[in-house]
Amino acid sequence: MDFEGKTALITGSGALGGLGHATAKLLAQGGADVVITGTDPERGKQVVDDLAGAAGSARFVAADLARIEDVARLAEEAGEVDVLVNNAGVVPVAATAEQDVDAYDAAFAVNVRAPFLLTAHFAPRMAANGGGSIVNVSSTAAAVGLAGMSVYGATKAALDALTRSWAAEFGETNVRVNSVAPGPMASSKAVALMGPDVGGMGATTALRRVSDPGEVAHAIAFLADDRSSYLTGATVAVDGGRTAI
Repeated sequence: MDFEGKTALITGSGALGGLGHATAKLLAQGGADVVITGTDPERGKQVVDDLAGAAGSARFVAADLARIEDVARLAEEAGEVDVLVNNAGVVPVAATAEQDVDAYDAAFAVNVRAPFLLTAHFAPRMAANGGGSIVNVSSTAAAVGLAGMSVYGATKAALDALTRSWAAEFGETNVRVNSVAPGPMASSKAVALMGPDVGGMGATTALRRVSDPGEVAHAIAFLADDRSSYLTGATVAVDGGRTAI
């Protein structure tokens, strides 16, 4: 895929081994100048160093997307952007009756409000420059009921709804908006929390395994690339058949 001359902002990419890191690597290898974001500058530097040999460049901007002022500052520091990947997310896990309100608010702030504000900032600028691509990272939790994940699922269902609305709103200006919905994935964070088999969740898929972050990143890169030029408003399930069975 060719991202030469393009700038990509990928939220939630400031740590090794995650989906954001894998996506940043693919886009940078394709020639993109990549803006990495996260809350930890030291971990962000590790990602930037890992991308040092790529065709494109990488730089890190520290931002806590639960804070409106950080979202606004990130938008300004990123500059002109051709590709926006709304990947940052928090995953509150709790029974509904035991859900902490602060965690509820943080989930909607990071998973819904931050993508909304970033899209509101960048989509008109993309349109003025002839077009662009926005990829939202959703989840199978938006379509499949999972006990203990009501809040997370609700945030991702909201993001899918925004994807469709934004596709309608910005389509005439050649700004495409799509979602990718990963299933069980062996990211570094998931493996640390649940073990190498991600709690056995691969058994719930048609392929009977979890994905590597790179497999999902390829779908994101395709949606970001001009080769998907007639694709907008879609939610692409990259879940090993989890939502098909």
